[in-house]
Amino acid sequence: MATKIYIVYYSTWGHVATLAEEIKKGADSISGVEATIWRVPETLPESVLSKMQAAPAREDHGVITASDLADADGILFGFPTRFGMMAAQMKAFFDATGGLWHTGALAGKPAGFFFASGTQGGGQETTALTAVTQLAHHGMVFVPVGYTHGAGMFAMDEVKGGSPYGAGTFAGADGSRVPSEAELALAEHQGKYFAGVAKKLKAV
Repeated sequence: MATKIYIVYYSTWGHVATLAEEIKKGADSISGVEATIWRVPETLPESVLSKMQAAPAREDHGVITASDLADADGILFGFPTRFGMMAAQMKAFFDATGGLWHTGALAGKPAGFFFASGTQGGGQETTALTAVTQLAHHGMVFVPVGYTHGAGMFAMDEVKGGSPYGAGTFAGADGSRVPSEAELALAEHQGKYFAGVAKKLKAV
């Protein structure tokens, strides 16, 4: 039976959605793993999204409900940072998982994070640290990427998002920057690494 990896994200300008696609490539490279990308429900009206010049929703990525999480063997959550924390849309989604918490449906499942922020000081690491509380209350197992991607994670020759906590990208203050090759490579690696861990845990 395949190990099911859910890649669950919220994206304003499309940067997190792009990382999700790369993560799926990595996860799909592991034999016996089935990765699916989902987006969480939007909480803002179209009028506000239009003023923000938000990217159109990826209709090829289905909208997930909280109860769907129980079907996954491992989950990677992706979201933009908002003042050093996860975006409200993702927090609203986590707030809807009370029923799963009550039954312990997510306990023991591996989980991880990936991010986008407007600037280098936008809080990718603090966002991971504050997001871990969601996993702790569910009894989930946090799987950071660490420095498993090798020498590239130590390189100082370019500005790049991502950290031992998870893949990341910088959007720029106006959302105009696109993910770099280094950022995409880390995202693909995270998907592969996480899928391997989830597969091993399922076999235990």
